[in-house]
Amino acid sequence: MLTLSTRNQIGIGLVLVLLMIMTRGYHFASMHNLPGASWAIFFLAGVYLRSAWPLLGFFALTWILDYAGYTWGGSSGFCLTPAYIFLLPAYSALWFAGRWYANQHQFAWQTLIPLSLSILVGFSLCQLISSGGFYFFSGRFEETTFIELGQRLVEYSPMYMESFLFYTGITAVVHTAFALLSQQFDPRSKSTAG
Repeated sequence: MLTLSTRNQIGIGLVLVLLMIMTRGYHFASMHNLPGASWAIFFLAGVYLRSAWPLLGFFALTWILDYAGYTWGGSSGFCLTPAYIFLLPAYSALWFAGRWYANQHQFAWQTLIPLSLSILVGFSLCQLISSGGFYFFSGRFEETTFIELGQRLVEYSPMYMESFLFYTGITAVVHTAFALLSQQFDPRSKSTAG
């Protein structure tokens, strides 16, 4: 099980907030080449932040950034439809997948199996809920079929998976580096010769 101090959770939470602000739909960021990190942020919040309150905070932050980007930032309102509400269960699926993985975590190679499973399930549910919700309930499509939804999922999922794996991969490398460094400098991990 992954347990972090409150101080570490606050630090990670602040980094995730900054990443959301920098990458959410290119509303305000000057780094226009960064892929969107929203999906990875909800997953990582589930992994690292013990309380459920950050989930609500990140919901609010995404709404504020989207609203501000549309109202003052010149962003398109194409996705701001009644289907926007489907982001709540979609992002929650990522958060719950991250939370499930945090309970399975151990600092060993075997952790890659539950990590991969949680990424696959969380990502798939998020993609199905968000894309399916938008496709069927946004009012942007005249005729909707499950076959066309399947085609759209096949077409757009790789792009979302790429950015999701980009951020979770960087996080895994940073997490491993910090864990190895903390083991190296932890006096309890050193054996005493006598």
